[in-house]
Amino acid sequence: MPWMKWLPWRFFVRKFATSHGFLDPLSVMAHLQRFAQPSEVAEPIELLRAGVIFHARALINSKVIQHNLDWVWPYWVERQFDPLDSSFIPRAFSITHCNLSHRNWTAVGLPDCEEMPVIDPRGLLTPHYDGWSIDTWVVNTRGEKLLPSKLDQCRQQLEFGENISVLTETAHADMRLQNRAFVEQEDGAAHCRLRLQAESASGGWLIVALRPYNPEGVSFVHKVRLDNDRRNWLIEDKYAVEFDRALERHLASDYHHGDIFLHLQDEGGRTHGECEVGMATAGAMFRIEPGQALPVEVRIPLKPEKHRSPTPLHWGDTLTNHCAMSIPDEKLQFLYDAAIRTLILHSPKDVYPGPYTYKRFWFRDAAFMIQSLLYAGLVERAERALDQFPHRQKRDGFFHSQDGEWDSNGEALWIFDLFCQLTNQPLKQGWRDPVLRGASWIDSKRLPKDGSRCGGLLPAGFSAEHLGPNDCYYWDDFWGVGGLHAAAAICEREGMHNDSSRFAGQARDFQQTIDESLAAAAERLGRAAMPASPNRRLDPGAIGSVAAGYPLHLYPADDPRLLDLAEFLMDNCFVSGGFFQDMIHSGINAYLTLHIAQLLLRAGDARCVELMRNVAQLASPTGQWPEAIHPHSFGGCMGDGQHAWAAAEWVAMQRNCFVREEGDTLVLVSGLPPEWLSDQASAHPIHFGPALTRFGRISLEVAPGASPRVSWMAEWHRDEPPIEVRALGFAPVRVPPGSQEVELTPQ
Repeated sequence: MPWMKWLPWRFFVRKFATSHGFLDPLSVMAHLQRFAQPSEVAEPIELLRAGVIFHARALINSKVIQHNLDWVWPYWVERQFDPLDSSFIPRAFSITHCNLSHRNWTAVGLPDCEEMPVIDPRGLLTPHYDGWSIDTWVVNTRGEKLLPSKLDQCRQQLEFGENISVLTETAHADMRLQNRAFVEQEDGAAHCRLRLQAESASGGWLIVALRPYNPEGVSFVHKVRLDNDRRNWLIEDKYAVEFDRALERHLASDYHHGDIFLHLQDEGGRTHGECEVGMATAGAMFRIEPGQALPVEVRIPLKPEKHRSPTPLHWGDTLTNHCAMSIPDEKLQFLYDAAIRTLILHSPKDVYPGPYTYKRFWFRDAAFMIQSLLYAGLVERAERALDQFPHRQKRDGFFHSQDGEWDSNGEALWIFDLFCQLTNQPLKQGWRDPVLRGASWIDSKRLPKDGSRCGGLLPAGFSAEHLGPNDCYYWDDFWGVGGLHAAAAICEREGMHNDSSRFAGQARDFQQTIDESLAAAAERLGRAAMPASPNRRLDPGAIGSVAAGYPLHLYPADDPRLLDLAEFLMDNCFVSGGFFQDMIHSGINAYLTLHIAQLLLRAGDARCVELMRNVAQLASPTGQWPEAIHPHSFGGCMGDGQHAWAAAEWVAMQRNCFVREEGDTLVLVSGLPPEWLSDQASAHPIHFGPALTRFGRISLEVAPGASPRVSWMAEWHRDEPPIEVRALGFAPVRVPPGSQEVELTPQ
């Protein structure tokens, strides 16, 4: 507000700080802002708020964990605080202690259910969002202890069927522990179940332990009490955990007396514990007879009774008629099936890029996730997510999820258009006005053409946080052009020809401005590769400019700027076979590696398969990718431990390897590994479909052999499109009209 500059608040802030020996905060902030381009928003308040919450917990971690390393802590702590481990991070002057080496977890749940319990790499279950956890241990009669979080090895997998579950199996000495976590609906309410089976040849105890932490760190528990029938825990005076049998011993402790782990051999026990600092722990103990398996089931209600759902929630119904894939590679097959389920789980109404750290909305992540929901044939789920978009649009037409992110309008318009094209449906009436206002906002937001480097582009903004400090990012501009093209196409189909002509003209002018800027950047840099912005050298932030080739297709597949950009990134920004983003993420990014693979796929470059296999190797045992991956521990180092955008990119990559649009042509099987088509693979026919395309619905079958055959069945929206079969290692085939099968010959 203008009048604020007349108030002496700046003087008082500066005076107070310097008089107490602090740096002048206003001077520091002024210097920080000089590292970025002037912009309306220094940093989105939403991200600042999330960062404050994150580091508030991390500050608590620093006051608790390092002084109590005799406790049993989550897997990430046991590894990251171990000086002999490759995950070790010195703490020294770090005032907050965060999980930066093993941000890995897997969510379980039901379709359309907002509750997503997460399980860490050693079976630690956090049933409620950002809450306490349940761990399980075994102690034998000799006092030896099976503590999963302290083990180097375990077996963990994601299981499919009528439900999804995470199975964790651990062993030590003569002890075995099996831990299966899943969610079920009972009488309309969702419950998390933990099904345990413990064994010890010498006998001992199974301990179900209440932990005041989760995969991010400390999560307070002030009160825990065992009820009179010895089958329920009341946590914070509420029934929270139910055991399927009465337990035989019970332990409880507080922060000052230490973890219950330190009292396992104590006689007697306590039925309740209170801790004023919020570090209460408890243990429910069940006797294991020598040589006999002990089954115990733990049940945790996820919603209050008043939130019962009248609709049954089933995985089978949700997956009916989805785009299925059958391939000879078991790992890639598993990753596709897991990714489909990740997308379903993270789209209960809105779409979320993660079950925990990122359980909130961004247009950017939503656009890519909804694209893959459509590719997976989950049309109703995609439509429901798109129905939420208009509620987030401001009066001026800005699709707002984060301040200062100018890519959102282009992403919203592009995915509206893609939905209509893939489903062959007209624009919904409720989307019409948002599309018109959203497209008008893009043109009005552009900077004046004043001859400066950024003239005519979108203003400096925060954009995608992995690109760097505020700048005029080409990422935003490419999405702006893509959004205008999408709006023009929508309006043309809807008979709004004047609006279509207006938006198409704005798109052409915007594209010309971008191309002139890119030409100046190429001259300045001495090569064709596109930087992140007109103000930047080539650096990892240039990954944002890949959007021009994938998914927007603003340039032909052989555009030298795109190809040189891919070469620069692969030559300079790859670690362990994946794109390493030095900025912010400081880790290997599965989904950004797949963006580069998509460029190579379009160009017919067989290295796309290599990148795809590299990403597969980076997946966790449960088929998930964190947002960024530590180059040594190969655990998550940034963002959510189960990144749904990464899952979406895996689905999109598989789909485009089988069937993709290139201009007005439908391209088939252009990304399949050649060995899948060989004689050795002839016993395993390959199927994909039914898949939605802009031209209609298609199902593919590939019969491997000396002369592989590709056949398909399709329902076209209109006329049959030109079709090309471009299998890697085989001569390309231009399919005669009306044909539904071709035979391939080696190239």
